[in-house]
Amino acid sequence: MFIEEKKEISFTWNSLGDVPLGRPNLGDSMPVLVYRLMQFTLRDTLLTRHGAEEAGRIFCDAGRLAGEQFCENLLDRTLPLDKFLAQVQQKMKELGIGLVRVEKLDPESLHMTLAVHEDLDCSGLPDTGETVCEYDEGFIAGIFNAYAKLEFVAREVDCWASGGRVCRFDVTRA
Repeated sequence: MFIEEKKEISFTWNSLGDVPLGRPNLGDSMPVLVYRLMQFTLRDTLLTRHGAEEAGRIFCDAGRLAGEQFCENLLDRTLPLDKFLAQVQQKMKELGIGLVRVEKLDPESLHMTLAVHEDLDCSGLPDTGETVCEYDEGFIAGIFNAYAKLEFVAREVDCWASGGRVCRFDVTRA
């Protein structure tokens, strides 16, 4: 089979080690290149077969499940909210999946704005488009779904704001 169209894969080749422990559903480790190529293939297939809206919904649902598993398996859900948020920040930093900072928080309504510095890498993908953002949105919502036993929605409100390397997510109860 001959494929005329060439696709450019836009991630750096300098981190071709193994995916570290702790990534949901990967077992102990998997070569980064294999994991990322698998993710690109899935994204491309979903976009082609279902279009952007359905692909985004699928990525969001997958992210939500991964976020719930992340919370249930790696975090202490009995902590008060402020300590839970500190634990989320620490665990994500340890696993190399994002540097998270809480910018705004209303403890009563549980409405918050989270800033993610550099990139939220819970999908194992570089920042390549909307469906990746939707996975990240689902991942964040899933963490709070599992913690509070309530339905949350996370929406990316700006990405790489003001030319910097910060993405902000608005997290609210659904």
